[in-house]
Amino acid sequence: MPRNDESVDTKLRRIAEKARSDPKARFTSLFHLMNEELLRGCFEGLREDAASGIDGVTKEQYRVNLEENLSDVLGRLHRMAYIPQPVERVYIPKPGSEKGRPLGIPALEDKLVQAGMVKILQAIYEQDFIDDSYGFRPKRSCHDALRALSQTVESGRVHHIVEADIKGYFDSVDQDRLMEFLAHRIADKRILRYIKRFLKAGIQEDGCHRASDRGVPQGGVISPLLSNIYLH
Repeated sequence: MPRNDESVDTKLRRIAEKARSDPKARFTSLFHLMNEELLRGCFEGLREDAASGIDGVTKEQYRVNLEENLSDVLGRLHRMAYIPQPVERVYIPKPGSEKGRPLGIPALEDKLVQAGMVKILQAIYEQDFIDDSYGFRPKRSCHDALRALSQTVESGRVHHIVEADIKGYFDSVDQDRLMEFLAHRIADKRILRYIKRFLKAGIQEDGCHRASDRGVPQGGVISPLLSNIYLH
């Protein structure tokens, strides 16, 4: 059993080792890792210049009473009283089009909580993802993908290269299937319930709220990881 005095990083490494050694293991106890140490580290990792969501709170403002804020959000999380806010939708110019590109801006606290959940889920799913997957993964970049592609092409065994794109992928993920897929590895009901709350939080545009029944949270910190899990 892990000792209580172990750091979060050490506990996450233990989870990663278990996930790697047993591909069929289901993790029943993960939510206790959502603690002050984890969230403080996630807070420091948030962008300083990020736009604020519908809460209007910036990272600088949240930092003023950081200890009280972390204690408060942790209390709500562990009472299952934390309710994610809708994502603020804005539009930015899109080259070659009169239509703007939609951009989602989550509330700061939602970014923080999602970042914590990403840390926990990554410990498991980074052991599962195939080596040829590069998008939105830690310590991997487009340059790594291009290098691998170049090496494969130069091997002389390649006769065709196919480029494909899934149109509107983040917006069209089947939420029910995603939750089924997550349950293959995650048996901690609190983790699953909060992921579902984030999926259902919806979008706020021009002051109007619209619920979500498909897709992953637009602009959400957790969305790329959930999308990779679905693809996997």
